Amino acid sequence: MSKSSAVLAFDMGASSGRALLGEIISQDANSPGILKITEIHRYANIPVQIGDHLHWNFPMLLQEVKQGIRKAFLAGHEPISYGIDSWGVDYGLLDRLGHLIGIPYHYRDLRTDGMVEETCEQVGKERLFNESGLQFMPFNTIFQLNAMVKSGSPHLDIADSLLLTPDLINYFLTGVKACEFTMATTTQLYHVQEQKWNERLIEELGLNPSIFIDPIQPGTKVGSLREEVAKELGVPGIHAIAVASHDTESAVVAIPAASRDFAYLVCGTWSLLGTELEQPLIHPDVLAEDFSNEGGAYDTFQLLKNIMGLWILQECKRQWESAGASYSYHELIELADSAATFRSFIHPDDLRFMNPANMIGEIEDFCRESGQPVPVGVGEVVQCILQSLALRYREVLERMEHLTGKRYEGLHMVGGGIQNQRLCQFTANALGRTVWAGPTEASAIGNMLVQFVANGTLKNREEGAELVRRSFPLDLYHPQAVMEWDHAYSVYKSITIEQRVK
Repeated sequence: MSKSSAVLAFDMGASSGRALLGEIISQDANSPGILKITEIHRYANIPVQIGDHLHWNFPMLLQEVKQGIRKAFLAGHEPISYGIDSWGVDYGLLDRLGHLIGIPYHYRDLRTDGMVEETCEQVGKERLFNESGLQFMPFNTIFQLNAMVKSGSPHLDIADSLLLTPDLINYFLTGVKACEFTMATTTQLYHVQEQKWNERLIEELGLNPSIFIDPIQPGTKVGSLREEVAKELGVPGIHAIAVASHDTESAVVAIPAASRDFAYLVCGTWSLLGTELEQPLIHPDVLAEDFSNEGGAYDTFQLLKNIMGLWILQECKRQWESAGASYSYHELIELADSAATFRSFIHPDDLRFMNPANMIGEIEDFCRESGQPVPVGVGEVVQCILQSLALRYREVLERMEHLTGKRYEGLHMVGGGIQNQRLCQFTANALGRTVWAGPTEASAIGNMLVQFVANGTLKNREEGAELVRRSFPLDLYHPQAVMEWDHAYSVYKSITIEQRVK
């Protein structure tokens, strides 16, 4: 592969972002190539509290993407394109002159408190699900925008267009306004059955339908770097490709499954457990189980459920550090290994864990309220979190199997969370099935694969999956102590279901 075939992937997470260069290299002309990944740039993504509200530091994020492009060329690489993937739902508003209106809000901002219930009362919960196919999460774009309507925000009066996070960054780099399909489906304002913006619903909420741009499919070339931007960075005008810009959907593209019928867990700050379908599954049982139908790459939909994930452990770690006790994740696992097993469980998706001031205190309160022993010490807290997550994964997988009528042989785990080997093993134990873990940089790899196909370097998605299988060996986790975990699952369900009823 020549240098001119390289691509640059920006994978922006809720706590950090990075720019990774992807090249397909071969030992010789007769051997198939493998994907070589080089980290070009990494940066922290720290939200900013301004007054009563939590915001993204958008100017910093834009500047870090620029730095990633500049560094790639300074290092002697010559990517012909770049793509950006990020978390879903968040957005920026532009006025008629193309200027950013305000600082984009963070999805954990509390302005959406009560908006799920208020919006469902306004338009009807069943209708909202039937038209959007989405799980009801308080941070979905619809609830953020409805909060703006209810507060009488003047920003909406002057808004000319709404751009979701990757498209917003691309706009300031290329000057082109676009809306990528997978991100559009995270808003709960996209009609998944009619395959267009839900203009009737948008108008009923008091929003202007004209601010929503018609979506484009992953793999579409958006535009090239603006002349001023290329000059600022001292680089050629490489073009931007709208990848599957919701990071979950990029990660799914990179899953090296042997067939298209598989179950996966994208594991990081959030855990997203799902399976790929050709059409959205709109059914009362899907609504009852609170699953989502999110748009994927290459004419697919993802039936999935958002699970709170390693955010809970990350916040505990931050809290310990604030108190003067610094632990590496390896040290946290060692402390958990010395703690008693199956002593206490939490329901990871209880909203008390969404953005608390005191995560450890919330864990203690949950255990106390449910009549369980309160975790004592760091090791017991970590053990409680990891075992609860693994058991929650089993619960969600079983519910998904009920919805699809399928049984999955095992679970593909991808993303940064698989570096927590204890969580991978706990998941295999809880499921009583094999876990295939890898690749770690799934979102960035999927981002690259969509670019390779768009640029003609790869023929199709299937070639991409084969490339991943050659390039990144999987770690296998086989179930252990299955009977003990089965018993723990029964206890976990009895405790957490009782708490959910309360």
